[in-house]
Amino acid sequence: QDDLAKKVNVRRETIVFLEKNKYNPSLRLAYDLAKVFGVAIEELFSFEDEK
Repeated sequence: QDDLAKKVNVRRETIVFLEKNKYNPSLRLAYDLAKVFGVAIEELFSFEDEK
C-alpha cells in the first residue's frame, strides 16, 4: 500500500480506503492507478447508478 501510494502521490490511508470501497477516487487518481497496473480504469473500478 505504501509503495502504491507513493507511485500515485497519495497517502497510504487513501489506498486503504479505496480497497475497502470507502472512497471514490478522482478521475486523475483512477487514471494514475490504472496506469500503474497497466489496465483500463474500468477494470479497477465499477461505476453503478445509485437510484
